[in-house]
Amino acid sequence: MARKVCLITGVGWGTGAAITRKFAAEGYDVAMLARRADRLETLSGEIDRAHAYPCDVTDAEALAETVAAVTRDLGAPSVVIHNAVGGAWDNFLEVDPAALEANFQVNTMALLHLARLTAPAMIEAGGGAIICTGNTAAHRGRGGYAGFAPSKAAQRILAESIARDAGPKGVHVAYVTIDAVIDLRWTRKRQPDKPDDYFIKPEEIAGEVYHIAHQPKGAWSFNVEIRPHGEVW
Repeated sequence: MARKVCLITGVGWGTGAAITRKFAAEGYDVAMLARRADRLETLSGEIDRAHAYPCDVTDAEALAETVAAVTRDLGAPSVVIHNAVGGAWDNFLEVDPAALEANFQVNTMALLHLARLTAPAMIEAGGGAIICTGNTAAHRGRGGYAGFAPSKAAQRILAESIARDAGPKGVHVAYVTIDAVIDLRWTRKRQPDKPDDYFIKPEEIAGEVYHIAHQPKGAWSFNVEIRPHGEVW
């Protein structure tokens, strides 16, 4: 049988690592992409079937070389999860325009390159999934989000365009809006008085991403929103 291969960008200690653990536990070989080689090496030593591929997703040539290496080493990915994110918070008068441009490269252009590099093999194989992790900035432009929200909104619309093209060809594309504070060490330090159920756990996000990647063709989701029960929305 062909190996099941999942490629994840933006793998850090939180959501990316949790998604890696989930897919590896379900029998996938997981290609972890991120800029921090030392972090990836640590995670690959901790998680069976996890493989480190240091890469800056804003470098289109390096990304293409990395996807080619993953395909050569493990096989063509049948699941691709774009979890890498670039952010900057300031109003439109004070934000550095270069920050928005940089975030656009991470959030939007990298998704385009990933889809172009991986979807053709999925279409040829008759199935696959491309999933993007997002947040509410993709749906509304709040004050102070001028360097971030436009790139996430563009990311969501790009994912929808890809879904409309690739879906009829058998590739499931979905956008997961995480409307929550993720339970991480630094978020706990910033809000030490919040109860446990105020936060969404990375493992809970990973479980939903896995579920979406394996929905039957008769019941695909595109816009998926997940939030703690107490979140104001």
